[in-house]
Amino acid sequence: MSNQISVTPSAINEVKRMIASTPENQGKGLRLAVKGGGCSGLSYDMKFDEKKPGDQEYQMDGLSVFVDPKSSLYLAGTIFDYSDTLKDKGFKFKNPNASKTCGCGESFSV
Repeated sequence: MSNQISVTPSAINEVKRMIASTPENQGKGLRLAVKGGGCSGLSYDMKFDEKKPGDQEYQMDGLSVFVDPKSSLYLAGTIFDYSDTLKDKGFKFKNPNASKTCGCGESFSV
């Protein structure tokens, strides 16, 4: 399994749209992270940020994506997606490392 994190074109487009629409986020990239908490033990986090020492950086279609070393262990092979349909709207993490996820899809365990 690859350690690479994949970001789908729909997620890249939505993140770029969000960055462009908010002046304080312009020039920043997307930080994907894992933190303790949530109903399954670990939860996903995303925010606009700048690169920090030790981060893995991925360049995807003009978007910088940053992942700290600890989070990269949990996110290896993850696909970050965005959906905008009547039944399903929002960002999704498709994580092959998650052995259990909660109903809301925002937390998981390994």
